[in-house]
Amino acid sequence: MSSPEVLTMSIQLVTAAEDYGVQGRGPSIVADLVALASVAIGALALARTKRRTGAGNGRNGAIVAMAVGLTGMILAGVALAIADGGPGTGNGVVGSVLAIALGLIGIVLGGLARARYRRADLPTDRLTG
Repeated sequence: MSSPEVLTMSIQLVTAAEDYGVQGRGPSIVADLVALASVAIGALALARTKRRTGAGNGRNGAIVAMAVGLTGMILAGVALAIADGGPGTGNGVVGSVLAIALGLIGIVLGGLARARYRRADLPTDRLTG
């Protein structure tokens, strides 16, 4: 290959790599996965507080679900901040909004599990008054 062909190929590769850069859907996909994990962890923690059997009690899972949900929401906010276009442009705007909603659901589920765990730890005489 001659030098102009190599230069043309390298320009084409750089142009193609710019299309799949950090400002695409990548950050919003990561935020979606993190927020979805918080929903799953929160749901499991809530189920463990209902069951009261097994090694796990749901308290640690509730705290982890709230922390992971907050992390997913922060990642989604960063992805929204670096997105160039609006919804439908392929920059991950809709995915980031979905991650914010999923992160909020994960935080709520974790909060419910934590409240249920704390209520179960109260003595019965404190519940009636």
